[in-house]
Amino acid sequence: MADQIEGIGTVLVIIPTYNEIENIGPITQRLRAAVPEVDILIADDNSPDGTGRLADELAAADGHILVNHRASKEGLGAAYLDSFQWGLDRGYDVLVEFDADGSHQPEELHLLLEAIRDGADMVKGSRWVRGGRVVNWPKYREFLSRGGSIYIQLMLGMPIRDVTGGYNAIRADVLRSVLGERIDRRGYGIQRDLTWNAYQKGFRIVEVPIEFVERERGASKMGSNVVKEAIRTTTAMGVRHRGAQLRTLAGHAYSIAGRSVAFARAQGAQRRR
Repeated sequence: MADQIEGIGTVLVIIPTYNEIENIGPITQRLRAAVPEVDILIADDNSPDGTGRLADELAAADGHILVNHRASKEGLGAAYLDSFQWGLDRGYDVLVEFDADGSHQPEELHLLLEAIRDGADMVKGSRWVRGGRVVNWPKYREFLSRGGSIYIQLMLGMPIRDVTGGYNAIRADVLRSVLGERIDRRGYGIQRDLTWNAYQKGFRIVEVPIEFVERERGASKMGSNVVKEAIRTTTAMGVRHRGAQLRTLAGHAYSIAGRSVAFARAQGAQRRR
């Protein structure tokens, strides 16, 4: 079990992997150096390049590194949901989402944990708040990421600048609450859904600025199909949300109109008397 961090408790950093054999060693080494109290769970989707085997070797040499071997590649959402349950079942107080490819900086993890200590329920490492930035990203990737977050804000009315960001820390009790709601199991929509569910339930979400660095080794899992699916599901969520708002407004208007008619009739009856 991870060491206790004062004011925070025990922390589990979850790293989903699929063909990340070049990255998993360096990134776990950096995490162990940056915040040595945390445990690291490598959730490997049966990588054909041997990532899972290397993860076992790392775990054998370091008690703070653990491995969740999954049967097959089912998508980022499924890997996180499975690993969240793994961590909750073992009593961790805070769970952290973390990329294997070096895009999330281990040296900035303390910023997320400090925000948890200061009272946040969910902390998002944000590229798009003041002080956040991206490094070595092509312009089209920045356009997609910024545009995706803006589209989600417009559709859902959620005041979070980096909704799609995947460097997140969440309190265990908050996670238990939001996992009971609808969540995309297949892809990157899990970041939107976790944030939306937490926002809907009134939990305190804080964004802290981070530096996001484009991967140097291995292949990105982001493809055009992922973007299309995110647009489709976000649009469906937005239609449901805005539709519910309109129905609520219509109900209020109908109620007010009914009371106004009743008041006018009562006034008329008094004048006739």
